[in-house]
Amino acid sequence: MIRIYHNPRCSTSRKALETLQATGRPVEVIEYLHGLPPRDTLRALIGSAGLTVRQAMRSKEPIYESLGLADPSLTDEQLLDAIEQHPVLLNRPFVVTDKGVRLCRPFEAIQEIL
Repeated sequence: MIRIYHNPRCSTSRKALETLQATGRPVEVIEYLHGLPPRDTLRALIGSAGLTVRQAMRSKEPIYESLGLADPSLTDEQLLDAIEQHPVLLNRPFVVTDKGVRLCRPFEAIQEIL
């Protein structure tokens, strides 16, 4: 099973979903803005993609700046708190296949796990 943590408003996420659906394999679509996975799952997802929590965040979101999240002294737990309170801070799309997990940004990263 393929899983995508998807935001339908994001063109990169839509393109990734279309690519996954074109494989003909079942795709589980998780619209994370409406149902963020539990913290442990989120932490594992980010780590499996080879990222730090900070690298998995959308630093261009206005809320990132307004919450002072660029502060390097913030811990992963504090950053995860912010993502839980404001799921828009999680970058997208994360894709999970039997070959691994990737944040498919740039989009071409999806090829590494298909």
